[in-house]
Amino acid sequence: MSAIIDTGPSTPCPQPFNLTAHVLGRADDLHDKVALSILSRESADNWTFRALKSAVLGTATGLLEAGLAPGQKIMLRLGNTVDFPIVYLAAIAVGLHPIPLSAQLTAAELEKLCSVVEPDAVTIDPQLDFPDSVTAKRIPLSDLKNMRNLPGATYQMGDKDRLAYLVFTSGTSGRPKAVMHAHRAVWARQMMINDWYDLRENDRLLHAGAFNWTYTLGTGLLDPWSIGATALIPSGSTNIEDIPFLLAKHDATIFAAAPGVYRRMLKVAPFPALPMLRHGLSAGEKLSDTLRDEWRRISNSEIYEAFGMSECSTFISSSVRAPALPETLGRPQRGRRVAILSSGTQGELAEFGETGLIAVDRRDPGLMLGYLGEDYEHKYQGDWFLTGDLGQMYPDGSVRYMGRDDDVMTAGGYRVSPIEVEAHLLTHPRIQTVAVKDIEIKEDTRIIAAFYTSETDLVETDLQDFANAKLARYKQPRLYIRVEALPVGPNGKLLRRDLSLPKE
Repeated sequence: MSAIIDTGPSTPCPQPFNLTAHVLGRADDLHDKVALSILSRESADNWTFRALKSAVLGTATGLLEAGLAPGQKIMLRLGNTVDFPIVYLAAIAVGLHPIPLSAQLTAAELEKLCSVVEPDAVTIDPQLDFPDSVTAKRIPLSDLKNMRNLPGATYQMGDKDRLAYLVFTSGTSGRPKAVMHAHRAVWARQMMINDWYDLRENDRLLHAGAFNWTYTLGTGLLDPWSIGATALIPSGSTNIEDIPFLLAKHDATIFAAAPGVYRRMLKVAPFPALPMLRHGLSAGEKLSDTLRDEWRRISNSEIYEAFGMSECSTFISSSVRAPALPETLGRPQRGRRVAILSSGTQGELAEFGETGLIAVDRRDPGLMLGYLGEDYEHKYQGDWFLTGDLGQMYPDGSVRYMGRDDDVMTAGGYRVSPIEVEAHLLTHPRIQTVAVKDIEIKEDTRIIAAFYTSETDLVETDLQDFANAKLARYKQPRLYIRVEALPVGPNGKLLRRDLSLPKE
């Protein structure tokens, strides 16, 4: 039988619509309830729904008074602070298009991103670099904070399919792609709320990521606020090893993180009791059954995993209602249509149990509008959007992840293009050829390794410094291995799959 699961239509997005209006739709009813707590071991900085909405709409007014107009693009070069979601929602409220950025990006990387999107403005944290060559209007953090007290703007309502925001993702070409999302993308996340989070209004969801990571922004902030739940975010100075104590101290009922965070937390001893924790959520990279079992043993709670991508968020997941079978991701969420396509064909469905490309219906309400300035029709085959990931589907709808169909790496929850990393390393005067690959060094631990040829061995710390100068931390190789030659096929093409650690 063909590997396709159609769970039925999703609830249509209302018209007219605005993403921010939806996210803050419960604010007037829950005005004095805590919407956000920024946590440290000693205290919590609380924001009520009333204060949050006031700050967002005041900032929206300020952005317009600063000379920005609906339809313009604004980059968010901000650190791990509450300013990030406030400005993000403020921009969307009045028809501006925010572009979230990782605080880890270097000035050289930012120049590349700016050449792709040509921002009209950028919000600047004085502690973060931004290239002088970019001529976009600069709005300093101090001005943003003052905007919070201005009279609130009016939501710009409009078509659900119009552009709301952009996020960057890596591609196999090495050139970053700007993914364009519509306002309806946040409405589609209700399928995740129901069939991954099992999120309720009385939940307190703690996300371990930074404010300026899109996983945190969606799962950790926007989704809880949209149903009136409380978001808990560790302050920027928090160590991962402190998070178990924050979960206990602040009565978190749901916890969300990448697998690597769970792995590090399990090293904490003694591990505190978590009587209020209902379950954990995991995304960003594959969660192993071993790590899931160990978390269950230590915390007495389950981890529910989800699979997705920047272009469509998550659409396959396990949940309280439908736990995953061993070695599977879970099942398509209700309202989704997902299939496995036979590799090398033009949209032919694979059979149950056959490895092929994971695909989602091109009409999915959470799917991107496209890539800014790039052709993206090659991402579609008939009714299907191709994820670039391989999987197997079974008759009960379960999907097993089988890896990437291209060479994009996953390390620490981030997708990284090997081409981008290699392009920088090849500028090293003593490296002749180089190839990078994410390597599993032990169960649940993947790192980026660089395999290079040179006349002599190079000092690893020098190579680390060289990478650090132009690459974000999450893109930098953790291992450098000199080889006699890189593996290539008969046509001279690099065989990245044949790269491996030396046998001891």
